[in-house]
Amino acid sequence: MSFSKGEIVALKSGGPALTVVSVDGEAVTCLFFSDEIGEFKLTLIPAFALESYGDEEEEGEEEEEDEAPAEEEPSAPAKGRKRS
Repeated sequence: MSFSKGEIVALKSGGPALTVVSVDGEAVTCLFFSDEIGEFKLTLIPAFALESYGDEEEEGEEEEEDEAPAEEEPSAPAKGRKRS
């Protein structure tokens, strides 16, 4: 998978959102905010360890849609009732 500058990504194993700063072959430099030290940090991560940030959420949404009950078709009007 290729990433582009400014794209939001995350580690496949989980963690905070990361912003892609640069890509050099399979090495992706990412920027993130460290709550621990209260500063922005740069880190170099192999591309195979990253995924687009929204991927996990989109997959979960698709599964939820699949689990939703099918809508019932409207029933036929009762016999003996006149339609307007």
